[in-house]
Formats: sequence, C-alpha cells, structure tokens
Amino acid sequence: MSRVLIVDDEPGLRQSLGLLLGDAGYEVASESDGRRALERATTEPFDLVLCDVRMPQLSGLEFLRAYRDRGGTALVIMMSAYGGEDAALAAMKEGAYDYVPKPFRPDEVVLALRKAEERERLRRTVAGLRAQLESGPDSRAMVASSPAMQAALDIVARVAEHPTTVLITGESGTGKEVIARAIHRASPRAGAAFIGINCAAIPESLLESELFGHTRGAFTGASADKAGLFEQADGGTLLLDEIGELPFGLQAKLLRVLQESEIRRVGDHRTRRVNVRVLAATARDLQADVRDGRFREDLFYRLHVVAIHLPPLRGRREDVAPLARLFTARLGSRFGAPVELSDAALAWLESQPWPGNVRELENAIERAAILSGKRRLEPGDFEVTRRASIVGEGMKRDGAESLRSVVEDAERQAIRAALEAAAGNRRSAARRLGVSLRTLFYKIQRYGLE
Repeated sequence: MSRVLIVDDEPGLRQSLGLLLGDAGYEVASESDGRRALERATTEPFDLVLCDVRMPQLSGLEFLRAYRDRGGTALVIMMSAYGGEDAALAAMKEGAYDYVPKPFRPDEVVLALRKAEERERLRRTVAGLRAQLESGPDSRAMVASSPAMQAALDIVARVAEHPTTVLITGESGTGKEVIARAIHRASPRAGAAFIGINCAAIPESLLESELFGHTRGAFTGASADKAGLFEQADGGTLLLDEIGELPFGLQAKLLRVLQESEIRRVGDHRTRRVNVRVLAATARDLQADVRDGRFREDLFYRLHVVAIHLPPLRGRREDVAPLARLFTARLGSRFGAPVELSDAALAWLESQPWPGNVRELENAIERAAILSGKRRLEPGDFEVTRRASIVGEGMKRDGAESLRSVVEDAERQAIRAALEAAAGNRRSAARRLGVSLRTLFYKIQRYGLE
C-alpha cells in the first residue's frame, strides 16, 4: 500500500482528499503547515506527496525545494488554484512530478497518483534491467545510453509482466537474445526455464521433432519418447531465434501452438497443453517475406503483438564508448591486469561502422588487447584486426595462404605479445591467453619461442 502525505492549509480539502484516497487504497497522512510537513516528509517514508502551492509560513515551492535539498525521494504533485501554466512550469522546474489545478474532479487526483506510481515502477524496472544487462554473467552486454536503446528498455519494462508474444528485430550482433533474456528475468516466469533455439541452425528434418518432441518409433532412430522444447519450457519462456528461417510447413504448426496453447509430438495422435511465453527474434524483414510469400501473414501478426527494434551500433554511437569501457573492464578482470583505451582509441572506435555491431566491437577489443600485449590501447593497435580481415579476403580471392598458416601466425603473435606483457611469466601469460599452462608450453616449443 502506497503512503501519501497531503499538505494543504484548507481543513475541508484535507479531509475530502483523505477520504477519497483512502477509498482508492492509499494510506493517507496530512499536515496543514509546510514546515511540519517538511519535517514529517524527511523523517517518515512516503511514496507520494500532494502539496498546495500557496500556504502560510512555507509555500509549496519552498517546501518542494527544501524537500529535494534534504534528499527526499517521494514523487511530489503540486496543487493550486492560482498561476495556471506559469505555476505548473515553476513547480516542474523545482522537481515536481505533476501539477493539478484547483478545482479538480476526484478522479483527476487519483489518476495523477496512479500515473506517478506507474512511472516510478517503470523507472525502477528499467534501472534494474540495465544493471542486469550490463553485469549479467549469462548475457552479452547491453548498454543503453542512447535514446533508441532507452526506448527499447522502456518497452521491455512495460511488456515483461504480461504473457504477450514479442517480436525482437535487428541486425546480427545487436543483442536480441540479451533483450529476450531481460524480458524473461523481469517477468513472473523468471523462476522457470528460459530456452532458446536458432531456427536456422537445425536441419528442417529435425526441427519439428526438436520443437514439438516425438514418440518412440516415429522415425528411424527414435528409440524413445522425447519431449520437445515447448514442453521443456512449460511455465517459462521459449525464444525462437531467426524465426524468419522457420520452414513454411512448420509455420502453420507454430501458429496453432500460439493460438491453442497445445502441441502434438511427431508420431503422436494426442495433443498436450503447454504454458509457454514465446519470444521471436529475427534479422530479416518479415513484412517483406510476407509480401514475397515466404512467411505466413497470419503468423506474422500473431508474433507481432509487441515489437522491439534494436538499432545497429552505427545508429547509436553514444553507446560505443560505454560498451568499449565495459569490455576492457571485463578483459582486465580476465587477464588479471587492467586494460584501458586512450581517448584517441575511443574516438577511433566511435568512427567505425561496425557492421557486426556489438559482437564485432567486443571481438575487436579483445583481439587488439591480446595481439598488442599492451595495457593501454591506441588506434594503431586495432590495425591487427584490419590486417587479419585483409588476409582473410586475400585467401578468398586467390587461396595463396592456407588457413593453417594464418592461424599459426596469429597464435605465434598472440603468445609472443602475452609473454612480453607478462615479463616472461608463463603462468601469467597463459592466464592472459585463456589457455592451460601445459598448452602454452606446447605452443612455445612448437613455434620456437623459448
């Protein structure tokens, strides 16, 4: 139950508001004097404050200013019969959440309080999601400094508590699975299973069995009954990644699951009820696929209840520097020594197109740190990534250099750099490279790096 403090010098208004808000489910306290209200608001826990602008001894704006200066966190809604828009603007500048002009209808006040509570709930949810996404051990990083990513997280916060189907779109490497996991963790299903499947990674002949399960003898090799992913995710969340690659024949069966909440194992004649929240992700333009007849229109609209689009990294350059700092911090933790980026390196990273998005940025930073052996990276250290790309393109064109020689050369450079950075300490170098000490000894002998 939310606690509300009413601050107004009119006894009748305090009484009527107290009765109204009590009936609406709030715990209500009231004060007629701004000074006493300030002392009470800063010593007792309140979620909301309804405060009149004009009061003797301490005005509403003075109360609001002093309350914020003392670290008050409750949402403050101002009330007044004077001043109109100017008073409202002045109140907002001082940190008020909303402004209600007098006289007002009872439902106006309740609605203002409900809106304030919902905004605060969403703010806390988004903050929690951002912390999870930036530090979760089971996910890639999702920094949301840019307006586009903040908008995406806002949708996540709003949709998480509902069982609604969500379609997550965006280029490869933008973090679609991270968003899906965030939705699951913020939902009432967080304690149940989260299962993801890449629809493009499994042959069509096996995908139906993987999704819906099969009975013994349903096909050659089916030696026992097997529950599919829908049954395994019962009570939880199932992510269908690369949903645009789902074979056309299976699209109708998926549509039936979404409509009826039941599946039928391959080779079985009976249906089974499932309670699964489905999230779908794709890098394809499904609307174009619908127009071209490659994707069912009815399934598209069934999946497209709520859509979250993740922009490419080149479209949210505000996130590049925070992401880069996050990745270097993680590398430093893994290597046992700090890894930093110079201002010039950050500027260089922000200037790049990153067609592989966040995944490419992370890989480039790790590769530069390993091959350069430096603790502070400069723009030139990222040239190793560019040279590796050039070598790869050369191999595609004329096959002049074998894959083995490229790999061996990269290993040799990485080991030499790690040994130099570790001042010859092989155990430290092995830790930096993420390999066992035995493996490092073998590689040192093989490449003649004694």
